Amino acid sequence: MSLADGSGLREFVGAYVVEAEEHVETASRQLLAIESAAASGQPNLRAIREAFRALHTIKGLSAMVGVEQVVTIAHRMEALLRTADRRGAMLPAATVDVLLDALKAIRERVRAFGEGNSVEPPGADLLRALDELDADYTAVAPDLASFQLPPALAAKLGALELDQLKAGVLTGKRALRVEFEPSLEKSGAGVTINHVRERAEAIGEVVKIFPNASAAGLSFVIVLLTAATDAEVAAATCVDVASIELLAHGAAPVPLDVAQQLAEVVSSGDPSLEEISMPQRTMVRVDVGRLDDTVEGLSALIVTRFRLGRAVRALRERGIDVRELEEIVAENARQLRTLRAAILRVRMVPVSELLERIPLIVRSLLRSMNRQVRLELEGGGAEVDKAVAERLFPALVHLIRNAVDHAIETPDERLRRGKPEQGLVRIECVSQANRWLQLRVIDDGRGVDAKAVAARAKRPPPQDDAALLELVCRSGLSTREVPTETSGRGVGMEIVKRIATEQLGGELSLSTELGVGTTFTLTVPLSISVVDAFTFSCAGQRFATPVGNIEEIIELDPAHVAENVSFSGRFPVRLVQRRGRSVPLVALADVLQLSHQVGDRRALVVRRGAELVAFGVERMLGQEEVVVRPLNDVLLKVPGVAGATDLGDGQPTLVLDLPALGNRISLRDKELSA
Repeated sequence: MSLADGSGLREFVGAYVVEAEEHVETASRQLLAIESAAASGQPNLRAIREAFRALHTIKGLSAMVGVEQVVTIAHRMEALLRTADRRGAMLPAATVDVLLDALKAIRERVRAFGEGNSVEPPGADLLRALDELDADYTAVAPDLASFQLPPALAAKLGALELDQLKAGVLTGKRALRVEFEPSLEKSGAGVTINHVRERAEAIGEVVKIFPNASAAGLSFVIVLLTAATDAEVAAATCVDVASIELLAHGAAPVPLDVAQQLAEVVSSGDPSLEEISMPQRTMVRVDVGRLDDTVEGLSALIVTRFRLGRAVRALRERGIDVRELEEIVAENARQLRTLRAAILRVRMVPVSELLERIPLIVRSLLRSMNRQVRLELEGGGAEVDKAVAERLFPALVHLIRNAVDHAIETPDERLRRGKPEQGLVRIECVSQANRWLQLRVIDDGRGVDAKAVAARAKRPPPQDDAALLELVCRSGLSTREVPTETSGRGVGMEIVKRIATEQLGGELSLSTELGVGTTFTLTVPLSISVVDAFTFSCAGQRFATPVGNIEEIIELDPAHVAENVSFSGRFPVRLVQRRGRSVPLVALADVLQLSHQVGDRRALVVRRGAELVAFGVERMLGQEEVVVRPLNDVLLKVPGVAGATDLGDGQPTLVLDLPALGNRISLRDKELSA
């Protein structure tokens, strides 16, 4: 059955894709844990069983929505993991390779189904590989008991599911057909097919769940192996006893050794798996589109608050007593800030969701190159807005590839340098002041050779790490003579910098030492939709910039400003004293190429890597909570402009990324010496 049948299954697609992908990620993590344990000669029984449970759930979910292509792959993987469980939870690397390939095939088909595309049948080579690895299963399965099933039901069950059903009956369980009919009333009470599936798994062994469309509507058929009574099954699955059909009685007890053999081969309800308790669901899945709609509603409320504030100020200027209105506006502002914080918390996702994908990427890289790498992850407890996470992940992947392929030496080279054969790549994440996420990718490799990079770029050798980073991020620059599948095209670091600075309004920095290692640091905001911002006037125009970008706001005293120190292109550069230190000062109007007659009276100090730079502005207007709208038109995109906002008067106000503007100013230390 497919969605095109008009069977009413479309409402389940979104939830199916989300949950299936979660279980695919769980199975991937457990397989990597199994492989890691096997490499050290240790079994990992829990990882085997957690992977089994994840695949069992994927199979059940896929059967419910009719994706039999996924059911076929997942069922064979289940059988293989059962065999591994019997062998002591030891899986060689070659077996893990096959299982990971099978998970990739499942992921591709789940996404194709979610996008409404045709779902390809599983490849014959993949199924053959899974079957060959599970030769022990196929040796025992033909000896199972036989009994008659209704033809319509038998047609829905595959060979492995029939064997599972027969084995369960031989061990004394009853085989039941349970039919659950969803309704609006049941959904309103929280009783969905997923809820019923979890409750059914708690009292027995779910062999298969599949949809059944008829003139009466849509229902779901559950084929269940259980020792529970009909009344207990009805209570657990939220159905009437009359909707439960007995397919086969439990057979008389079989000899212990036979029962154990059958349980080891096909039964997912044996004690070794039942000892893993069902998770207590305390989370509600919400479509990301609905969250986006909520943020849009919040954005409209913030703009309305600006308009209300302007109207109140206009009334006050006309001599009208607006004190009560001002109290209401202030209270409304506090409520909106609370609402904003609550909505943004809902959009936050753990950084661990990014990090848990990294081991699989590293493993894939190591298969194609002569490297040994130990991966360490720290700080997955930090959280970041989902939109930031989606943009950040490609940058993280490029940094990991760069570390494994460029930085870490081959084992022979490391031994010659007095290092252990196995290199180290470490990822650290930490949130700062509830505004920023700092992510560091650290390696103990060869370091970045500044002279070699400069030679490739045909530039003078850089004097510091900040200048070196500028060269490394140049478009088309690569230290490799011949491109490989993973690197050498000169676009990776350019993409990382563009994501960090232009897309996320953050920073990218570099620290390296030849022969010791390299650290890349990404500093990005936790959220990019609604931010606290300073508003200010420059050349008679109004601008805004995120509060988190500003180190300090200082008053410009002519006595503490050194004029005409140097010129960087078309920008006159002065020096301003800040706590006994000279800081480069440029007029923001000059950087933006705006004509101005009024002198700058304030300066916004921002950090540019390890340095500071100050931008002179006419005056500060205040601090606001603003909604940043990106400028998607490529003709409007300008370096240093993060987007635009509406402050309630209907006029767009540009939101400036001052650190990015600071990077456009070339300053030499010798020119800035006092």
